[in-house]
Amino acid sequence: MKSDFGYNSGTAVKALEIDGYYVWDCSVVRSRGKYYMFSSRWKKEYGFGWNWLFNSEIVCSVSDTPEGPYVFQRVVLPRRGRQYFDGMSTHNTCIKEYNGKFYLYYMGTTYGGDIPENGKIDGKYGEETWNRKRIGLAVADSIDGEFIRRDTPLLQPRDCSFWDCTITTNPSVAILPDGKTYMIYKSRSAVGKPLQLGVAVADTPDGEFRRLSDLPILRFKDENMHIEDPFLWYDATRKKFCLIAKDDAKNGAYGITGEWGGGFYAESDDCVDFTIGKTPKVYSRSIEWSDGRKTTQGNLERPSVIFDENGKPTHIFCASGDAETPYDFKDPTFIVCMALKQDL
Repeated sequence: MKSDFGYNSGTAVKALEIDGYYVWDCSVVRSRGKYYMFSSRWKKEYGFGWNWLFNSEIVCSVSDTPEGPYVFQRVVLPRRGRQYFDGMSTHNTCIKEYNGKFYLYYMGTTYGGDIPENGKIDGKYGEETWNRKRIGLAVADSIDGEFIRRDTPLLQPRDCSFWDCTITTNPSVAILPDGKTYMIYKSRSAVGKPLQLGVAVADTPDGEFRRLSDLPILRFKDENMHIEDPFLWYDATRKKFCLIAKDDAKNGAYGITGEWGGGFYAESDDCVDFTIGKTPKVYSRSIEWSDGRKTTQGNLERPSVIFDENGKPTHIFCASGDAETPYDFKDPTFIVCMALKQDL
């Protein structure tokens, strides 16, 4: 059956692995004939678990081809001090180019306790730090240049009369030709409440973001319907805002795709009212590798897409790792790249 997205994911390759590190999430931009991947990493010795929240840093890796392999180049956003909202950890990359400048949207957090380096983090400490996640922006004049950060978050949570009073995180941005910039973000009202997505807009990529709606997009009556990891783009030919996100259904709910951790597609005319079609599934955790192997990954998430010069999607990237159950990674994680084939 033809998918609503219009493309099927092909065979998979490992696009990025960094020896001695977990990697998670990525965003790719083409510049100077090469592909630059911005992703998050933290030391393998710390373990997975909460450590992405406490010890992550954003790095850049480079490849001659979209599939990779990408070679680590440099740390882009390291620790910079507890006094900054993003001073102790950076994560959730979204890189965009506009008018010769490069805009890196991300999540940052800080915390007042000890730096956990033994992999053992108390759940209360984790939740407290999780609630400090805020969206940041760093800008560079060239892809190899220094990314200068803002010292204040790009978007703050609201008071607790609203659904997004805990965090702002997981930014995904679409910059229109005139510079108007739309951003999808993630939040929730309290621990255990549904993960939901909101939308904000600014007149320029580094402008003041204002919410387009007081309510989340893609609202569900069932509180087990959680969604996260948005990837947003604007299809100028069809004049549609397009979204791929993770189906994060809880407590055995069937979810949007029928598979926990699968990716789904939705679209909108105004970036507020999104429609999910009858065949929304974009990818499954069950994948075929370029060497013919078939596996079901514990996780395949944080989707990110790149496009050709005509605006057609060519490849999709996801974070993954070898684990029989979600997040139970004993070995370092990696970034998967799958070529996209048009669903004719």
